[in-house]
Amino acid sequence: MDPVSVGLLASLAGGAGGEVGRQVWTALTTLVRRPFHRGDGGVGGPVPGEDELMRLQQAPGDETRAHALSTALAVRAALDPDFATALIVWHEQAKLVRTGDGSVNNAISGGSYYAPVLQGRDFRTTFNTSPPPRPGEPDAGE
Repeated sequence: MDPVSVGLLASLAGGAGGEVGRQVWTALTTLVRRPFHRGDGGVGGPVPGEDELMRLQQAPGDETRAHALSTALAVRAALDPDFATALIVWHEQAKLVRTGDGSVNNAISGGSYYAPVLQGRDFRTTFNTSPPPRPGEPDAGE
């Protein structure tokens, strides 16, 4: 399993994603607090990830704490196959939450634009258009 993104963990701990983000964070908290089942059949002992989860909740913007939680989740997933399966399911759901860790920069500058302007995150296009004809001038397309 790929490690859980440090940015995703820090964003969710800080409340990003609104109500959906809070629900996803609560689901992770519940998952981490489940009993720890080691791959050798043993149960109990310190729960990997629980301390790291609490520390990140105390300081959600701290990337060092988010990194420690990401590492603890990966270690626990390696030791507990049931946890690994549940973490994969959680991670797929968490990736759908808009946390603001993407970057969007829309800029229109220089010149005059005489056509619809499309702005967005996942596409780029340029429209080269001529200005509309002045009153009394023939249209170039005629």
